Amino acid sequence: MNELIAIVEDDPDQRQNYIDVISRRDYRVEAYGSRSEALDGFSKHRPDLVILDIMLGDDRDGGFHICQSLIQQYPELPIIFLTSRSDEIDQVFGLRLGAWDYQTKPVSLTILVERIAAMLKIAASRNNSEAAPSANGSLQLDCDRVVVKWKQYRIPLTVTECALLNVIVSKAGGVASYDELAEVTRQTLVTNNTINTHIRHIRNKFLKADSEFDALDNVYGAGYLWRER
Repeated sequence: MNELIAIVEDDPDQRQNYIDVISRRDYRVEAYGSRSEALDGFSKHRPDLVILDIMLGDDRDGGFHICQSLIQQYPELPIIFLTSRSDEIDQVFGLRLGAWDYQTKPVSLTILVERIAAMLKIAASRNNSEAAPSANGSLQLDCDRVVVKWKQYRIPLTVTECALLNVIVSKAGGVASYDELAEVTRQTLVTNNTINTHIRHIRNKFLKADSEFDALDNVYGAGYLWRER
């Protein structure tokens, strides 16, 4: 069965454009124009991936609320924010909620469907228990499946967080620079503060699993390194 893509977009012209291009890739599509419509639809059909605008008419943060609700029900559901809100604080907040990606309008529809395909592939591979993540000391990391384990704990990182951690770990004790880390976020404008926020979220997730976690270090003004004691 073809995957079900849900679109939540209040502008009818943009919504139809997304429906047309995604449908041509043989995905099933359901589209909604408001938070209430979307939540009602999700209660009937669980989507395989969701594309969310943030501002839905007068509902300024409607997309954020939908994301929060979906992640509570389906923690590993791929969610893409597609919005005109480009402020760094919105991007960080959206990713912090658990979205897999955050794109600002206008966006290439060709690239959008490729992102959808890539994320569905990741989601499918995460459910494949046969593949084992590569090990690095106490850390097991599989970025293709976005599976991260620390000792015996599963660490629920987002796609962006996993990519950032992979760059840091791949340095084998060296420093991953802010520029290198900014590149893998795939965002248009990334400041050092954005990277620091991402790393703080990563560290907090490890600490929630293991209160003695201390392998992720900041090198002031330079970047981050992975160093197991």
